[in-house]
Amino acid sequence: MSTTMDDLASAILNTGSDEAAMIQEVDEQLNDDGTQVPNEPGSGKRRSLRRGFFRAANLQDKLLEKLISQVIPVDDLNQPHVNITDPDDPVFSERPGFTVTTMSTNFRRFNARIGVVFKFQARAMRVLFWRRPSHTLSLLAVYTFVCLDPYLLFMLPLAICLLGVLVPSFVARHPEAPQSSSLSSSTASFSGASGYSPRGPPLAPARTVKPVKELSRDFFRNMGDLQNVMEDFSVAHDKIIEIVVPKTNFSDEALSSEIFVLLSAGCLVMSIAAHLLPWRFLMLGVGWAAIWSNHPTVARIIRQTKRQYLTPTTEQKIEGDGGAGGGGGGGGGGGGVLATAQNAFDNWVRSDIILDEAPETREVEIFELQRLSATSGEWEPWLFSPSPYDPLSASRITGDRPRGTRFFEDVLAPEGWEWSEKKWALDLWSREWVEERIITGVEVETEGERWVYDIYNEHEATATADGGVDAGTLRTPTPQQRPNGVASTLSWEEGEEGMGRRGEWRRRRWVRTVKRKMST
Repeated sequence: MSTTMDDLASAILNTGSDEAAMIQEVDEQLNDDGTQVPNEPGSGKRRSLRRGFFRAANLQDKLLEKLISQVIPVDDLNQPHVNITDPDDPVFSERPGFTVTTMSTNFRRFNARIGVVFKFQARAMRVLFWRRPSHTLSLLAVYTFVCLDPYLLFMLPLAICLLGVLVPSFVARHPEAPQSSSLSSSTASFSGASGYSPRGPPLAPARTVKPVKELSRDFFRNMGDLQNVMEDFSVAHDKIIEIVVPKTNFSDEALSSEIFVLLSAGCLVMSIAAHLLPWRFLMLGVGWAAIWSNHPTVARIIRQTKRQYLTPTTEQKIEGDGGAGGGGGGGGGGGGVLATAQNAFDNWVRSDIILDEAPETREVEIFELQRLSATSGEWEPWLFSPSPYDPLSASRITGDRPRGTRFFEDVLAPEGWEWSEKKWALDLWSREWVEERIITGVEVETEGERWVYDIYNEHEATATADGGVDAGTLRTPTPQQRPNGVASTLSWEEGEEGMGRRGEWRRRRWVRTVKRKMST
């Protein structure tokens, strides 16, 4: 702990050079032309305030960075930064990790350059909301030409670059001459009615896009616009989640199933008849309707229509609630046309979609193992195992003991399932599960208690008697354990049911039905 605090203190105290460089950079940005005015009244006070502001911000960044590096676990201690991205992703593996200083610097640089996006947004909103009708009608004209002849869409970026970038840049280099009464009539007649002439050398510097200066009015305006854009995105995101997710996440299975059916039918119809639809005129009508809906007069008519037919009033809500409680018919009419359509759709969904409420069922098995006692010669209950522990199973060959539980009550249902039946049932078809697993070296009992016995193995018995190896932990006999050290293979004594000598283990199969556990 003391080492960490010492490192934190040294990191904070060693920021003097960074602060000096940052303060010098801010001092160089006091004026638009890059010059300083030391005799300007109040300039020293402003400079000291900016120095104090950046010094405090830098100390805070260093402190937060060190605290975050102590809180967030770092897998590789050799990395200088805390990398939150996936180290296995080749796209982000070489990118710097998260630091408060880098985050602060990148935000300031981003905020100083994001103004052009907000200017474009403001101009687009002015065009779409009919602030200048001539511009909006021009947009509709261009949109109409593109819809009627979609190949013009490939010419549109070139025209935008030509008319929106190159022509304004040329006009900025060759500005219009100021109007003056001293100009001769010949010059005026040559320049035309507009008075603009592109002749001669450039009269103004080339127009460039520069980032705004930090702590300037434009910088804080960009911060305000960025703040509002983040709020708009959050509201839109929450609204989409509120509308779309409950209808598509199968929380209401009937509604989600109906949407699935409708979308499947739509995919089928579109795959067959998509080429028959007049897409040009459809896109033309949708675009014109969307832009004209933002016209002040049209928007006012839409609001009035919505208020009259789609939005229920307070009295209608109360009346609709009362009708729904009494008979259910008054609620649809009291809610307006939209509520009536919603109720009709819900009723159609409930009648069209019939859900199968019966959960999925499966059959599970457990094997009851018993071991022959060497002293009393009686079969002793051993355990209940998911494996039959047959003579040629992997656990038997490697010498592992069978695994399971000793009591029936301790056998649990698989994860995500629950018992569908109250009791276990003995599998009376013992020969079938033996043949399905291709188990050899066993004797199958087809009547009675349906035990499946191991057939007696003389090598196993010899190894048990000579070497004192327990049958539950017996491994494949080694050449030293086999009689006379001869490396021989296992030979099972086959015979009719109940005629041959039996081995150390027997097992029988129990089954029980489980069903899917319903999530709460």
